[in-house]
This record gives sequence, C-alpha cells and structure tokens, in this order.
Amino acid sequence: MAYEDLREFIKALEKHEELKRISLPVSSDQEITEITDRVSKRGGPALLFENVDGGQMPVLINALGSRRRMELALEVGSIDEVAERLTEWLDFKSPQGLLEKVKMLPKLAELGKYFPREVKSGRCQEVVKREGEFSLFDFPILKCWEADGGRFITLPLVFTRNPRTGKRNCGMYRMQVYDEQTTGMHWQIHKHGAAHHRDEEQRGAGRMAVAVAIGAEPITTFAAALPLPDDLDEMIFASFLRQKPIEMVKCISVDVEVPASAEIVLEGYVDPAERRMEGPFGDHTGFYTLEEPYPVFHVTAVTHRKHPIYQTTIVGRPPMEDCWMGWAITRITLPVLKRQFPEIVDMNLPFEGIFHNLMLVSIRKQYPGHARKIMNAIWGLGQAMFTKCIVVVDEDVNVQDPAEVVWKALNNIDPERDIQFVMGPVDVLDHAARLTGYGSKMGVDATRKWKSEGFERRWPRENRTSDEVKRIVDEKWKKLGL
Repeated sequence: MAYEDLREFIKALEKHEELKRISLPVSSDQEITEITDRVSKRGGPALLFENVDGGQMPVLINALGSRRRMELALEVGSIDEVAERLTEWLDFKSPQGLLEKVKMLPKLAELGKYFPREVKSGRCQEVVKREGEFSLFDFPILKCWEADGGRFITLPLVFTRNPRTGKRNCGMYRMQVYDEQTTGMHWQIHKHGAAHHRDEEQRGAGRMAVAVAIGAEPITTFAAALPLPDDLDEMIFASFLRQKPIEMVKCISVDVEVPASAEIVLEGYVDPAERRMEGPFGDHTGFYTLEEPYPVFHVTAVTHRKHPIYQTTIVGRPPMEDCWMGWAITRITLPVLKRQFPEIVDMNLPFEGIFHNLMLVSIRKQYPGHARKIMNAIWGLGQAMFTKCIVVVDEDVNVQDPAEVVWKALNNIDPERDIQFVMGPVDVLDHAARLTGYGSKMGVDATRKWKSEGFERRWPRENRTSDEVKRIVDEKWKKLGL
C-alpha cells in the first residue's frame, strides 16, 4: 500500500536500515550541507537531523539519495516495474466494437482511481498561522554553500493554476528567503510555472495565487520534479505511480489545493509585475548560478502539522540526491520516448553530465543518417531540448557502461564527418552558453558507418576469441586460481 505521508516513509527507511538519526547539535548554515555532501559522495544513508539550530524542528535530507531508496519510495523491487506499468497504459488503445468495449470496462474503472480526491481537512492544517503570526526564520531552512545569497528552500512543491485553463500545475523551484514573509520564486523561463506567470503579466492580471508544500509522501515529492507535458496534472501522475489517489485539501487563504498530509504549507501570492534579485546559489552543476531578477513570493499564511518535519535537499557536484531522482525519471520516462521512437533501445544520462550536459542513446539503425534523425528528435522534446551533447551508438553498445560508450565512440567517429552542431535553447543554468538560455549543442554519430553514408572502406570487427576457446577456458577458470 502507498505511504500515507512522509512519516510512514521514514519508518520504512529505518526498517530497511536506510536512515541515520543524528542527535548531535548542528547548524543549518552550511554544516548540514557539508555532512550530507560527504555522505552522498560515499553512497551513505538518508539523514534525519534531530537537533538543528536549537532542536525545534527535525530536518530530513538525502531521503531519495540512492537507487534503493528511490525503489522504496516508489514501493517497487525495481524501477523497471514502474516503466512496465507505464508501457502498459501507453499501449492502451480505444476498443473497437461492443465486446471489446465491455472487456475494457475494468481497465477504464481502474484509470478512474488515479484522480486526486479533495478532502475537507488535512493534517497539514493542524496548526494555522496567519499574517503577523509566523516567520520563515522559524524553519531550519538551509544556507547550503558559502557564497549563497541566503537561505534557500530547495525541495518545495509549488502549486499554481494555468490562468487560461484553470488546470493545476506542480513544479519544484528553489526559493531564496528574503525576510520573514517573502521569498524568491526561481521560475526559469522554460518552466510551466514561469509560463503561467508570463501569461498573467501580459494580461495585466493581479496577484497570482501560489501554495508551497514541503514534506509530502515521497511519490508526491518526486512527481513535482517530473518533466511532464504542460497541463498534465502531476498529482494525477503521482496517484498513478502510487496506485492510490492523493488526498488534496484547499488552502485557507488562497484558492489552491495542496497534499493533505504535507508537513508544512506556505500560502500566498506572486505579483506578476514584481521582480527582485535572486542568488547566487550553489547549483547542481557544481558551480554558482549568478544573481538575476526573479518573481517574489509573498507568504500570507503558514499551516503545518503538529511537530512538523522539514524536508530538504542540497545540490552540487554529483553524485547527490538529485542524481538519483534524475536516474529514476530517466528510467520511468524511457517507455514514452521509445513509444515515439521505437528504434531507441536504451538511454543513459551519466551523473557527471548533470542531466542536461550528456545523453547516451543506442538505436537500431535502419537507414543512412538515422543517428542524426534521433538527435534532432530529442532536441525537439520538452526538457530534452536542453541536452548539450548527444552521443548515438548502435544497439549492441551498452549505454549503461560509459566506458564502453567512450571506447566505441572514439573508435567509430571521424570528427569532421560525424559531429554536428546546432543552435537553440539551453539550460538557464549553463554558465558556458554565450547567452542565458541560448547556445549551441553537439550531436555525435558514433554508429558504424554504412556504404550508403559515404563510407567506402570495410568496417572492422572487434577483437575476440572463438566460442570454442571461451568454453575451454570456462572449464579451466577455477583451476587457474586467477
């Protein structure tokens, strides 16, 4: 059964020896970052700091920071189980004829389970504080790195509505704390929240209602980071992943719903015409993103559970917790990509590429220029458009082994012939780009070249021993003592 809240997930982590409680006094000013960074780099456990800044509120971090913990969060033995379920639904076809329609009724009924359910009250509103009754400084919000512009909320579920359709959106955008009741809202230009914000600004609209949930059950938190299409409600997808509808409750001061079991909720608004300098911030690239003007979030009310737990994360040079979230996203969304492009065999975004710098793709090559077709297709897909370098290899290359890819690619390419450059949108956090959000991208065709691609020479075979010799050595192997 799906976790009811974050606390059930914490119990599961403890049961599987994936969590370490820390009672030693620590500071939210860089100390938690330094400890967590060391733990992340050696593949350590989730951490629950129980004595932060005087011990008023515990801090949970690195909760999703390994393959095993991502699988526990999604309640599966392997991430591939989720991909298989998604593939099954993607293969759902409109039934033809009365008999087929009758047979599909159970499937359609099951689909109805995945819609969030609104409830009248929730544990996230056990304590209610209105203007003048709260301070953001009451929460152990981290200052992560030395040159950060301040304290940042790093794992928020930011809820908005599309101003044209009214549909809900949930995204994850860092929030710099400016004072007791205002923060930045780091809506990068390509994000859905930013699109809603621009729409409101262009229409000269008034305040834009926003709610921020912190510390939801793990699948709900994970869903906020998913690169879903615009107007596909992340809460519906989260309900699909957990196979149980998420309970949502309406905020007390704004017309927005939030997960009823969340630990903390910040309610308020963004004025579309207001900007304030935000940053610098030590980002997942391993470098600081510089100061830039961003929208401002005004908090008008705070609600939370009794004795809330503050969940957060840090980002920086990989591996970090966000790497494992990114890995899970890649494995879960691969079926969607393969449905659009059946020739794709597998895909890998190595941690060192920090999601948008390097993608390794293997394909069943079927015609001249096929690798370039896949490159251009990927650059036309949602957030995949930010991929700085795409390397395409043949289907027999294991893209989950970067060493094999490097070996094959460097042997297979003629640089002038096989590398192409294109201009287009790049990640806003790419500090090497010539302009913010705009620059060049590189595609590498590392497939074996065909005569029909202008390669007149004979392509060589890989070194190998015969199958007969392998069989003989297999029989002798244990006796060799090697």
